[in-house]
Amino acid sequence: MSKAIDDLKHEHEAILSALKILDTISEGIGNGSTPDKSDLSSFLGFLKEFADKCHHGKEEGMLFPALIAAGMPEKGGLIEVMLAEHALGSDYIQEMDNAITSGPDYMTFAYAARNYSLLLQSHIQKENNVLFPMAEDALEKSRLEQLHESFEEHEEKVIGHGRHEELHKMLKGLQTRYMK
Repeated sequence: MSKAIDDLKHEHEAILSALKILDTISEGIGNGSTPDKSDLSSFLGFLKEFADKCHHGKEEGMLFPALIAAGMPEKGGLIEVMLAEHALGSDYIQEMDNAITSGPDYMTFAYAARNYSLLLQSHIQKENNVLFPMAEDALEKSRLEQLHESFEEHEEKVIGHGRHEELHKMLKGLQTRYMK
């Protein structure tokens, strides 16, 4: 496996870990608990910064264009599906954010959170098991190496040096508080 695809899969693991926390928080809300509003805001910050801007930015800005250049259709295929799911995920994040800032309305937050989690879990499975193997087959080794370098530059530019580790530390803290 190339470093580029390995990088994306590693980020998927972090996102799946975050979704477990989100599922636990949502379940708790369904059982009557009220999580700390600042924890929810921090968590949404992670989703916006890490999942949307950093991870999806790598896919949308670099991987998908490389696949299109290699002959994968932009419309009517897997790339169009992935882009639509990214957009829907962003909509769910906005719903969660609105639920926190306008109330908070914990039940609305939990509903959007459950939908987001289900979407992203399915989305990640499609990418890991279908899209990424296709990318490994379609792209030259040298192109995959270029993508990896571009991914690292993108991460540095979008979230900054050391921020990746800070976000993981924040997730660990939320995991400690909510995954007992």
